[in-house]
Amino acid sequence: MKCINCGTDNNLKDRTAKQGSCVKCGHRFAFEPTNMGNVKITDPMFMKAIADISANNTLFFTPKQLFYLLDNRIKAKSASKFGLLFLYLFFNIWAPGFIGGFASFLFGSNSFLIVSILLNICFILYLYKKSLSNKTNIKSRQEYARCLQIIGCIILAGGIYASLMLYNSFVLFVIAVILGMLSIYFGTIQLRRTKFTQEFLFSQNDFQGWLIRWRQINGSILKILPSPNQENTPVTVNPDVTAYSFDRLVVCDSASIAQLLIANNFHFENNCAILSISGYPQSIFDTTMQMLRRNPDLKVYAVHDCNPRGIGLVHRLKTNASWFLDSEIVIIDIGLTPRQIIATKRGMFIQSSPESAQAAKQLPEEVRQSLSAEELTWLESGNFVEIESFTPQRIIKVLQKGIAGSRNLESDDSRLLFVGDTGNDIYTVQSFG
Repeated sequence: MKCINCGTDNNLKDRTAKQGSCVKCGHRFAFEPTNMGNVKITDPMFMKAIADISANNTLFFTPKQLFYLLDNRIKAKSASKFGLLFLYLFFNIWAPGFIGGFASFLFGSNSFLIVSILLNICFILYLYKKSLSNKTNIKSRQEYARCLQIIGCIILAGGIYASLMLYNSFVLFVIAVILGMLSIYFGTIQLRRTKFTQEFLFSQNDFQGWLIRWRQINGSILKILPSPNQENTPVTVNPDVTAYSFDRLVVCDSASIAQLLIANNFHFENNCAILSISGYPQSIFDTTMQMLRRNPDLKVYAVHDCNPRGIGLVHRLKTNASWFLDSEIVIIDIGLTPRQIIATKRGMFIQSSPESAQAAKQLPEEVRQSLSAEELTWLESGNFVEIESFTPQRIIKVLQKGIAGSRNLESDDSRLLFVGDTGNDIYTVQSFG
């Protein structure tokens, strides 16, 4: 493992001899991958994750965004299909010869064939199980699925040849065809699936421990955001400022995303106000709302998780007296929405829980009517996606595109779908990025 301070490569013997420090400069390592079990983090890997999530220390980010990025990086380090195929071919030569040789003393010459069949069954089941694993990312699952297809073709070709030319056995022919077709079938159905639910490889407690360890050794992380400040003390605003208003308002369903946008100066660069549905930032919430209600041409942009609470954000904005009840403002739903996730070809980190499924079934009827049958089925299955699974750069880019695409709502803009009702004009962005 390379030292992030001087770049010296330290092997395990070096790190052990120096009690976890670099042999050249003495800088301590925050992580020892050989003691971390299945999840292995190195100092260069953690440092690169911080640099990537912050776009080389130019953007603020939340701890949860780093959590998602690390999980994805670790999952990406899985075996390639070429490595898997090499192992498959190696064991198909070694196992029948070695294990079959010992078994032949008990079961005769057929032992070689029996071992080969059992090995192929085990390999197919292993690859299929890995392609279904919630702790494997989409790219790796597809690699396992492709291996199943290739191995199925090998079994068909090799098995049929052996059954007809070497053994002259109809039973072996049937076994080869069944195993080969099953392997191809399993691989094909997995490749056709584009929406998988996932689980994290490590816990939030583990991650918090890593953050503490990193800070103890390497100091504070420049662009990581703390928990949003819930200070309720009003801030005195100059009357000259409150005489103005904003043309745009971004409303987030979480204070964390509102804090993220504000910290990255999104409000300055895009001339808009930013608030969370919970009232963050509390110190200026009331004053900001007074200014916003003064503008009859205000456009509101909703940014939220794709879960029952997030899906209900637009409904709360137009039915809550604290927001825009009995107002004719335009609301643009940036996302995330089930429609966007179902339509996208990119891999999103989809999670599932019984609590989310139950909450989806309790959505207000007006919200349910705005969703298609496919979207309702997706939500009621317990599926959800958190917006913090995306990088700050992508969230900002999508929001900027949504604002740009809504400047002329009367134009034929394919990115916006009109879903208005009697009280408000509601639009939704059809693609999240």
